[in-house]
Amino acid sequence: MCQSLHVAAIQQTCCSDSQTNRQKTSTMIEEAVRNGAQLVVLQELHNSLYFCQTESVDAFELAEPIPGSSTEFYSSIARSLQVVIVTSLFERRAPGLYHNTAVVFERDGSQAGQYRKMHIPDDPGFYEKFYFTPGDLGFAPIDTSVGRLGVLVCWDQWYPEAARLMCLAGAELLIYPTAIGWDPDDDAPEKERQRDAWFTVQRAHAIANGVPLISVNRTGFEPAPDGERHKGIDFWGYSFICGPQGEVLNLADEREQILNAVIDQQRSEHVRRIWPFLRDRRIDAYSKILLRYRD
Repeated sequence: MCQSLHVAAIQQTCCSDSQTNRQKTSTMIEEAVRNGAQLVVLQELHNSLYFCQTESVDAFELAEPIPGSSTEFYSSIARSLQVVIVTSLFERRAPGLYHNTAVVFERDGSQAGQYRKMHIPDDPGFYEKFYFTPGDLGFAPIDTSVGRLGVLVCWDQWYPEAARLMCLAGAELLIYPTAIGWDPDDDAPEKERQRDAWFTVQRAHAIANGVPLISVNRTGFEPAPDGERHKGIDFWGYSFICGPQGEVLNLADEREQILNAVIDQQRSEHVRRIWPFLRDRRIDAYSKILLRYRD
């Protein structure tokens, strides 16, 4: 584990052409590395527009195998720039079987590991259950040269159980590639409530587990593909990086940008000594958490 880790989050707009998106992402990764980044985190499903706004069998054409062309592309970037990269891909595992999958590349271009999104939403504008099978790899951190990464994806970020299980398995840093935004019809107070809840719950995961956290969200307005059910999603950006007490190290706004921060990974040891949440857990009294609801 690096004592002082320079990280970068790539917050960008996307278009309908995957090659254009890849090249933009590549250029931003190069800039992040020039500025010292050792770990670069990309947003959820960064190769394309967020296709889950509607249910369409044609969108499955965006999926690709792992390994495949995208893993080859990002592997080559990691190798040439000597940087660890966290990507987010639409995985075609088998005919009719697809996942929302994060793939982590080591500095030599090798695949350090992958995580398949466990919690799959099904809400207006976020019809992910139509596309993605829930992950089957569990909550397993990925070991890299910059530390043990607890990679989760978007909807996972609302679940304290996911963050806790990653950290109980030794994750030293929580990472959330994300695609979240507003319905254009939401009024200003509702927008503020939603974004504040998103920001707060993730900082709480960092605090409750005593680890730093990187959350990188896409930005920009993306119209609905069918233009009928709703007007689209206004992805709010506001990616952020925080420390093990939830202290904000850097916070983006709604613009496309590279968010940088230096994380002192030794602070987790200090914070866990003064706030020993793991020590005081009453694991003998938590069995009911396995129930859906206590009727």
